[in-house]
Amino acid sequence: MSSAKNLELKLWFSPRSCSFVPHVALCEAGLKAELILAEAGTKEFKSLNPKGRVPVLAIGDDIITEMSAVLTGISWLAPEAHLFGRSPLETIRVYEWLNYLSTTAHAQSFASVWRTERFTNDPDLYPSIQSRGVENIRDVYALIEGKLAESDSNYAVGSSFTVVDPFLVLLYLWAGRLSIEMENTYPKYTLYVNSLLRRESVIEAGKVHANLGA
Repeated sequence: MSSAKNLELKLWFSPRSCSFVPHVALCEAGLKAELILAEAGTKEFKSLNPKGRVPVLAIGDDIITEMSAVLTGISWLAPEAHLFGRSPLETIRVYEWLNYLSTTAHAQSFASVWRTERFTNDPDLYPSIQSRGVENIRDVYALIEGKLAESDSNYAVGSSFTVVDPFLVLLYLWAGRLSIEMENTYPKYTLYVNSLLRRESVIEAGKVHANLGA
């Protein structure tokens, strides 16, 4: 890619989806991007991203897919925002979180509940897979609760905002769509999210991704 300056940015998104995370990152970095509602499953969108999923980020003529890569691209455009941490170790921790949240949490646990057809061709197995998926989601929340409880920081990595934080906010809000009680079961996680919901970048992106937990 050429110099970061003057590059046109576009973000393809779906409301209430994981594309909320890079949208927050763009807002946090002060980067202006054209927001395009993704028409998943259409020929046009699959020509852009054959995997057929959001988020998709265009930086100039370069099309970037996959959460970690999209967020890395945003961080590259605004290094002064320190979206991947303020030290090499913090950057490692950010990627550690992103890999877990993108795979175990999102692509495995939540997807088994909401995209059960990806896991079996037998609809009779859906209830069992979905039930196990909810158990896995609770395990994810328990791990997040424990990690946050171990830290004195208001953020997931280090002492400042990183791309991990909006991802954790998103997963928390998704609990509302599954009627999972959060406040009493995961109190540290709840306090953490309530604090971040007052952050301007989260508020701004939330206006587009309304009713994340509904």
